[in-house]
Amino acid sequence: MTALLDPPVPTGAAPARRTVRGGKPLWWTLPPLLIVLLVAVYPLLRVCMESTRVRGGGHGTDTWGSVLGSPAFRAALWRTAAIAVTSTAGCLVLGTFLAIVLAFVPFRGSSVVGRLIDTVLALPSFLITLAFTFLYGSAGAVNALISTVSGSSSPALNVLYTPAGVIAAEITFFTPFVIRPLLAAFALLPRQQLDVAASLGASPLRVLRSVIMPEAWPALMAGGSLVLLLTLNEFGIVLFTGAKGVITLPVLIYTRGIVTFDLPGAAVIATVQIALSLALYSGYRAVFTRFSTGRNRER
Repeated sequence: MTALLDPPVPTGAAPARRTVRGGKPLWWTLPPLLIVLLVAVYPLLRVCMESTRVRGGGHGTDTWGSVLGSPAFRAALWRTAAIAVTSTAGCLVLGTFLAIVLAFVPFRGSSVVGRLIDTVLALPSFLITLAFTFLYGSAGAVNALISTVSGSSSPALNVLYTPAGVIAAEITFFTPFVIRPLLAAFALLPRQQLDVAASLGASPLRVLRSVIMPEAWPALMAGGSLVLLLTLNEFGIVLFTGAKGVITLPVLIYTRGIVTFDLPGAAVIATVQIALSLALYSGYRAVFTRFSTGRNRER
């Protein structure tokens, strides 16, 4: 009777259904994969292939040797790395301080400050540089005020047209990219932990060091990595400052590709830029994975 009511299921039926159901997601992933390959991967491969072209019309490594061996490329590479690392460090320090103030120091107008930070995220980078030009340029408001007070006709402040001016503009523009992840991490922090630490007699600095910052490290790493990638590839801020001596890799790519029409040379520098970005992203993923694994083991 039981056998008639519950007939056995054939052993080959279940694997057949799983194969059919498992095949459907593959068809759904093919269109976005093809779009990514066409829009992102194919242009990058064309850039890499263009870097191997030589003057005779064939392919080789002569262009790579001439570009990588030039002093201009080495100077631009060093300057790009120095500006990116310094700007990232400044964004981390300033962004951490502002995020802690906004999250844990109640004051009137904090919501307005948060909205201003969101507004900066929506603006293009060259607007920040344009504002810096109006303020700190040779004919800006600060130099005009100094000239009025001192009576001197020559501009007293020329920092905008130096690497320090570029770094200041990048810190101003990219700091919100650190603040927002930190504010999201602070919002998830249980207030009971802070209350318990304060009730046990811990000072605010110790609470910050022992309770708040360990929970915020993933967000800080994510924001810092994003800022490092963005500053490494930043072009608008450097171009709009008009700093003639500040030649970074993106500016060098623009100069070779647009000004001198040296497309293979520009493609070599662009390939180096791609390799640097991928290396930084891979390093961030490896460090973040190891950090997350260690935290999960501790818990």
